[in-house]
Amino acid sequence: MNEQSTAVQVKILDKEYQVNCPPSDQEALMKSAKYLDENMRKIKSRGNIHGGEKIAVMAALNITHDMLRKNRMINESRHITAQQVKVIEDKIDLAIATNRQLEI
Repeated sequence: MNEQSTAVQVKILDKEYQVNCPPSDQEALMKSAKYLDENMRKIKSRGNIHGGEKIAVMAALNITHDMLRKNRMINESRHITAQQVKVIEDKIDLAIATNRQLEI
């Protein structure tokens, strides 16, 4: 089911932008814009980077770095969980095999 996109106004670093977005994604868009605005304001408040474009690039780099770090942590966690599940499966298989031998 295709949703019709509608224009949504977002404000980032005191500038308004109009973004087309399906109604079901509008809340996520607003949260994303707020998160970006907060990151850009932090960078601007440090005072060592000037110009909206440079601030936007630095914010994008920071957000991307955080996202990639979190993705790496999630993948590592998945790998560890998969290893733990394999150990449990092996223990269950051993218990079943031992039980079968006792029944014979």
